[in-house]
Formats: sequence, C-alpha cells, structure tokens
Amino acid sequence: RDRDVTGVQTCALPISIREFVNTYMPSAGPQAKEIGYLAQHQLLDQVPELKQDIEVPEYCLVGEKEDVEVNTWFGPAGTVTPTHFDAKHNILTQVFGAKLIILFPPSETRFLYPHNEGSLLFNTSQVNIEDPQECEAFPEALKASYYVIFLQAGDMLYIPPKYWHFVRSLSPSFSLSFWFE
Repeated sequence: RDRDVTGVQTCALPISIREFVNTYMPSAGPQAKEIGYLAQHQLLDQVPELKQDIEVPEYCLVGEKEDVEVNTWFGPAGTVTPTHFDAKHNILTQVFGAKLIILFPPSETRFLYPHNEGSLLFNTSQVNIEDPQECEAFPEALKASYYVIFLQAGDMLYIPPKYWHFVRSLSPSFSLSFWFE
C-alpha cells in the first residue's frame, strides 16, 4: 500500500469490498487510523449486481456519443479529490453522505497553477486550496473565483468539461460519476 498525492492510502493489490469496509469505514472502530478511498473505481464491473440499481441519467445520452462511463467514489469522511478538471461532461451523483465541492470555471485556470502540459497531472492544480500557507507559494491562487456547493444524498451536480473542481467528503460517502461526451 502506498500514499497518493493527497496522502490518502492507495492499494497496489486489490482488496475485497468487505476488507475495505472493515479497514477504512467508521464502523471499523478505532483501528481505522488511515483514510482509504475507492476513488474513480470501476465497482460496477467488480460487482455487476449493483448495475441493476443504477440508471444512467437521460441527460448523459444527449451528447455526441452514447458511451457513458460510470465510476464510483466510496470512503469515510475526510477523503479528498484534489483540484482538477475532467475532459468529459460529468454528472456527479451523491448516493449517500455529503460532499463539499469547490468549482472553478475554466477562466480561472491561470490562478490554479496546473502541472505542465506534458505531465501526467496536466489536469491537476498544484495548489492545495485547503492550506492558505501553501497558497503563499502560488500567490495568484487567492484571486480565483469559485462556487461552493454542498451535495447531499439524492443530489446531482453537472460539471462541464474543463471546469476545475475540488471535492471533500464531509461524512461517509458514496457517489457516482457519469462521464459522457
């Protein structure tokens, strides 16, 4: 197991859903000392029975292609997806729990200090927007305009391509992303 750029525990080897829940979710008790996050995970391929409970929003089918990629996001409170943008349209759907989303229009890109174009992280900001001290290294970041959104169970948020977004789980949480073109 390794840590990703946000310090969240990542696993090189797959673990079962049961092991994930027992290790990282609040019901695991005081032994859950690390935050684990099934982020951008193909859970519906791993557990196909869950697909029966998922209906792709009709809005996803009005794009140029009918191919809709569905990813899941599952973890305890405190999980973070750093500020980044997606190349596709995204309908972020909150199944249970709550999330904070900070959304930046593409016009604010210059204030978010993206990694270099040729980098694997070209669509990810170098700025940790939760740490004002770090913003001193990126002084223009404080000029960025943004929207603050709280997603609760049952809420859906449309995020257009190239819109920067930061996500923090405020409680144990399960979300779906429907990506489409």
